[in-house]
Amino acid sequence: MPYEWIDTAPDHTGALSYRLRLWPYQSLPRRGFVWFIGVTAGFMALPVVAMLGTAVLWGLLPFVLLVIGGVWYAIQRSYAQGERTEELVLDRKTARVSRRDPGGRLREWTTNSYWLRATLRRGPVESYLTLTDGQREIELGAFLTPEERRSLHDDLQRRLASLR
Repeated sequence: MPYEWIDTAPDHTGALSYRLRLWPYQSLPRRGFVWFIGVTAGFMALPVVAMLGTAVLWGLLPFVLLVIGGVWYAIQRSYAQGERTEELVLDRKTARVSRRDPGGRLREWTTNSYWLRATLRRGPVESYLTLTDGQREIELGAFLTPEERRSLHDDLQRRLASLR
């Protein structure tokens, strides 16, 4: 799953502190990107090679380059969207959510962890996961699948209960 819990409090003190990191799933690693573009360019070159020496080559070549450039751009844009991360830090007194958007902008939200509630409801997406303190509400894990949001909700409920 594209999230992990880290118990950050030392065991001998009896204190409880959790850190949750969330990130979007990336199905194509950078090394796979190089191979994918190479194989795509190779397959797109087959009709171009067959047309060498004809006038059709000049009509076909711009479209081949446009397809390879479009695939390159789409995958690079996907990587840029994958730079988004969220971090939730919980202890007995505070809860802090830090969200780093693509482009590097950092947004933070802090509240008292005693009043924090995780809710799973119908919203713009299936199993819309939000955190609320009664006054403000933020979305958590927008890039997760519905099953992952439900699993995260259950984990979050257990950890919030252990803090109280």
